[in-house]
Amino acid sequence: MTTSAKSATDLNPMSDRVVIRPSELESVTAGGIFLPDTAQERPQQGEVVATGPGRVLSNGKRIDMEVKPGDTVIYSKYAGTEIAVEAEDLLVMGSNDILAILS
Repeated sequence: MTTSAKSATDLNPMSDRVVIRPSELESVTAGGIFLPDTAQERPQQGEVVATGPGRVLSNGKRIDMEVKPGDTVIYSKYAGTEIAVEAEDLLVMGSNDILAILS
């Protein structure tokens, strides 16, 4: 899916959604073997580009986001919806699909 946003920072996710820039995959193994795109696994690590304001509970209280733009995170393997902004591929996913923040 391609969006009309000019850049990734123009995206404002809703609720507890997060926009992530997936990390680039290594195309050569440690032994020097070239891996074509079809043989590579989908990345599970990336940088948070934008976050929503947080989820609203049934009592009206908002839960703030635990991640912020610039955080490097690990997320579920098949999580998120792929979008294209300009020539950049991004993922939009719920915060519950994020497994860990890397320090």
